[in-house]
Amino acid sequence: MARIALTVNGTSQVVDTDPTTPLLYVLRNDLGLHGPKFGCGLGQCGACTVIVDGSAVRSCSVTVSSVQNRAIATLESLGTVAKPHRLQKAFIDEQAAQCGYCMNGMIMNAKVLLDRNPNPTAAEIKRALNDTLCRCGSHLRVVRAIQRAAGARS
Repeated sequence: MARIALTVNGTSQVVDTDPTTPLLYVLRNDLGLHGPKFGCGLGQCGACTVIVDGSAVRSCSVTVSSVQNRAIATLESLGTVAKPHRLQKAFIDEQAAQCGYCMNGMIMNAKVLLDRNPNPTAAEIKRALNDTLCRCGSHLRVVRAIQRAAGARS
């Protein structure tokens, strides 16, 4: 066990855990954050995506010690039910979710994309989301939601 210092959603946190514990488990079990989901446990599906220092990271496949003292953002950092982030609002307006399990990965990857490219093309959006798995088939609505959030759709 070790004391690990984390900065999650702008707040400093200290957890006592095995340094090799996947970040996802610390976020969900120790910090009570449920935006990132356990999907595959192999970093392949994207359900566990968080943003670390501006980059999308699969939290199931990085150790908590590897992100010590780095800026970690989860879905909870974007908005609230009363005041959703523009991406969250666009996903709602476009009815982009079906089961919703992949939405954490879709939204967090879209956030990184829009931070780097405020007006992406549909092809750029599809490339950015290529590694986030979704079985529901709401891909076209997800692309429209990201375009809406970017201001490309009214």
